Amino acid sequence: MDTIVRFFQEGGSFMFPISIVLAIGLAIALERYWFLGSARRTNKKAFKELEPLLASQNFDKIIQITQNSTAPIARVIGAGITRLGVSPRREDIEYAMEEGLMETVPRLEKRTQYLGMLANISTLLGLLGTIIGLIAAFSAVANADPSEKASLLSQSISVAMNTTAYGLIAAIPLLLLHSLLQTKTTEIVESMEMAGVKCLNTLIAKENLAPKTRTTDQ
Repeated sequence: MDTIVRFFQEGGSFMFPISIVLAIGLAIALERYWFLGSARRTNKKAFKELEPLLASQNFDKIIQITQNSTAPIARVIGAGITRLGVSPRREDIEYAMEEGLMETVPRLEKRTQYLGMLANISTLLGLLGTIIGLIAAFSAVANADPSEKASLLSQSISVAMNTTAYGLIAAIPLLLLHSLLQTKTTEIVESMEMAGVKCLNTLIAKENLAPKTRTTDQ
């Protein structure tokens, strides 16, 4: 603990803004991780509920569920079913579902890109702190006793490098969290696209089966 306290004290004033950047980044990462996990769970629950209704063509019930559901996949499927009531063409239904997906994706990607920016800011703050520390160190050495210049310069440089080290310590986990959240977001979007294709294929299959049944009865 004493080592950490001394590390902060020797790093100078730039250690505090780097700490603030790190805290903001971790808060965003935790919020996004919770949101994406919740979206993934609600998507699975909603699709399990909607899949048998799609097979039975209970469209009124599907629209009712999608209007009351907070699951992102519900918006996509609801848009397709709503368009089905206006136009039975596959292209129109597909366009409506793509539009619903485009409305949902920004909510999933919201604030995630800030993590990469915050990682860059922490790195740059660390470098800036080091540069300012080196400038102060050389200024102090210029007025020091010649016999003490070497030891004073090496000590000052060591202190100045603390901010660069701390900037990297803050940036690396933020970049890792950024990559993790992007991967989770991509997985959710791909699962929604797959669910949309399954929904569309189910609707088309049911529409194609109906005429064949009537022809057989005749």
